[in-house]
Amino acid sequence: MMKRISKLLLVGIVAFGLMIQFSPFVQAAEIAKTEEDLLGETIVVYGGNLNEAQKAEVKDILNVEDGDTEYNVTGQDIAHYINGDPNSNMYSSVKITPKEEGHGIAVQILTANNITKVTADMYRNALLTAGIENAVVEVGSPIQVTGESALSGIYKAYDASGVELEQGRMEVANDELEITSDLADKEGLSEEKVTALMTEIKKVISEEKPATREDVERIVSEQLDRLEITLNDDDRQLLIDLFDKMRDLDIDFGKVKDQLEDITSTIKDKLGDLDLNLDEGFWEKVKAFFNDIIDWIASFFK
Repeated sequence: MMKRISKLLLVGIVAFGLMIQFSPFVQAAEIAKTEEDLLGETIVVYGGNLNEAQKAEVKDILNVEDGDTEYNVTGQDIAHYINGDPNSNMYSSVKITPKEEGHGIAVQILTANNITKVTADMYRNALLTAGIENAVVEVGSPIQVTGESALSGIYKAYDASGVELEQGRMEVANDELEITSDLADKEGLSEEKVTALMTEIKKVISEEKPATREDVERIVSEQLDRLEITLNDDDRQLLIDLFDKMRDLDIDFGKVKDQLEDITSTIKDKLGDLDLNLDEGFWEKVKAFFNDIIDWIASFFK
């Protein structure tokens, strides 16, 4: 009888131990962290395709110090985080310093000549979409790259440090960065104007909380008209699809509305126009005006 009780007790202890070890609830309690849990840490993520000399150069660019946590990001990480191409070459590198609640996202590109497509405001906008709200982010590369892979490096920094970001939000943030940078290459558009468009749409979404795809389509069309931006049908559809994905994910842009307003303010300063309604035609008119003055002066002296 005693042997049987002992065996049952032993089985119970082993079963309880297995429950603790493999229970997803216990695991989540042990590893789940937030941005604030990383306060005081500095995390550096190197592009996985850097050679040793390039990595040393990046360390100088990012001013990496002893005690900073260091990781590498590879094509496999892109496949893991955003279902991207696992054969992607990774050169962009980032340094992330998490900040306290209310600090917001600050992005500095330390090698502006080598990050050819993505601007600091584009990174800020995409990070807010991904769910990263309070950090100082520094980006650098020893060679010319688009800069898009740096976003996956930031995801790697948080994931490896125990902060879980939503898969859907990471993917749609990456889509946002690609679409924004691609649109900025279109004739007649600028990086600032496209970033303004993305930011304004998010602000309206946070206010109106669209319930249907048709609502999203209306908001996109209204903001395109307001900013006097003309897109072809394919590009317009890409925007509608992107923001409809955000609607499905139920991203609360109201939480970061102040940061969206700040991005808008920054862009207004760059454009030099409070209504954000400047277009290429405006500058052509200014140029023509001064050319007319020069021609008039020249004819006067003749």
